Amino acid sequence: RPFKVDNQSKLQLVTDASSTDKVPVSLHISILHRWKNYWIRGVLSLAMISGFFLIIYMGPIALILVMTVQIKCFQEIITIGYRVYHSYELPWFRTLSWYFLICVNYFFYGETLADYFGALVQREEPLQFLARYHRFISFALYLAGFCMFVLSLVKKHYRLQFYMFAWTHVTLLIVVTQSHLVIQNLFEGMIWFIVPISIVICNDIMAYLFGFFFGRTPLIKLSPKKTWEGFIGGFFSTVVFGFILAYLLSQFQYCVCPVGFNSETNKFTVECEPPDIFVMQEYTLPAVLQNTLKWKTVNLYPFQIHSIFLSSFASLIGPFGGFFASGFKRAFKIKDFADTIPGHGGIMDRFDCQYLMATFTHVYIASFIRGPNPSKVLQQLLMLQPEQQLSIFHTLHSHLRERDMLPPAANQAE
Repeated sequence: RPFKVDNQSKLQLVTDASSTDKVPVSLHISILHRWKNYWIRGVLSLAMISGFFLIIYMGPIALILVMTVQIKCFQEIITIGYRVYHSYELPWFRTLSWYFLICVNYFFYGETLADYFGALVQREEPLQFLARYHRFISFALYLAGFCMFVLSLVKKHYRLQFYMFAWTHVTLLIVVTQSHLVIQNLFEGMIWFIVPISIVICNDIMAYLFGFFFGRTPLIKLSPKKTWEGFIGGFFSTVVFGFILAYLLSQFQYCVCPVGFNSETNKFTVECEPPDIFVMQEYTLPAVLQNTLKWKTVNLYPFQIHSIFLSSFASLIGPFGGFFASGFKRAFKIKDFADTIPGHGGIMDRFDCQYLMATFTHVYIASFIRGPNPSKVLQQLLMLQPEQQLSIFHTLHSHLRERDMLPPAANQAE
């Protein structure tokens, strides 16, 4: 029989001539569209994962790509505000938004440059001036933007202009600050960049798969497709994945050494004596596990234990970054932040959980891991005056001699 069409020209159902079964055509179309979307998402997911491995291969240069992602995320959020609030007539709104982005990046990355590349900065007189007065210059630049905003206020747009001023600053707080923390984590060692990003990706994929095949119980109203089965399955899968990944990466100096800068060769370096958390150690198992596994001890890298905490956060708290993004999009009645990546949405749609993870990783390192970074300390010493360097040298020499840590030749020379 021919398709039955109502007055609004919508396909309703198809009836097979040899039976009385009725199959909605809309269901066929929905299934085809669904599988096409899965195919597109799958191919582009593999492409993004391949790009992630390329970033790892590139090493510390990845910080350039982090900044690129940051700029794109900022652009997506600002564009949403521009459209939602119909800010087409606001004077200087977009110009000021990008100006504040430049100011904040100048402040954060200038601080990083002075910390990690101090010896390089000291070679050039213009850079010396910028490094010495960096914070004052940053504040002056921000004040200039602030004054420009005040001067741009128009009577009939007061409220809207202050809405967008707040929108810009909240976006800067979310995007720029978090991306700066990603770079700080990267300088602590590539492993602190690779593992957090990987476990969030793993959790996203495994939660989706468990939810797709076993999902029955809705998890949260903000994301109706999220289920408890996907949430729990993603948690256990992510912990196991993080534990194994931590074991594999802990064996490579390239991954575990803090990123340094060799002032003689003007190149990044990732060479060091591996820190204690990346050295295999023997642990005694609790009595309950000894009876179950019949093992008394087990050899692990301490970082594998830390990976359990990182994975737990990525699985239990990390998804709330996605829920927050879902609530944001629902509030403004949009499906995605942008259409940059077909089947996935915008860049921000892929990084909504990553920024939350970056903050936790930075706080975790500062609270439980971080010790003095030899490369960073050396850069700071090289920035001192020769007399100050000599004084520190003698103090350090005396300290090492008292602890009998200098070879005999050094003591004889003294």
